[in-house]
Amino acid sequence: MCLAIPGKVVELHESDGVRMAKVDFGGIRREACLEYLPETLVGEYVMVHVGFAIARVDEEEAARTYRYLAEIDQLGEILESEAEPQDEVP
Repeated sequence: MCLAIPGKVVELHESDGVRMAKVDFGGIRREACLEYLPETLVGEYVMVHVGFAIARVDEEEAARTYRYLAEIDQLGEILESEAEPQDEVP
């Protein structure tokens, strides 16, 4: 099963000509490619799958997705597997 996780864009930058973002997933920050959603702005929410932002969602939809993942006891596993210690939010 493929799963996209919602996150909030907190920073935009370019890497080797590719539009990238730092995305916050409930306190864990990861890089995501924005080439599929180049018009994305800081503060917007995106669904990220294997490092690519594939859709924009509103804050309510992002919160609803997190609630569903928590209900099925998958949120912790997903966030832990996505964690990069150097990028964790203090």
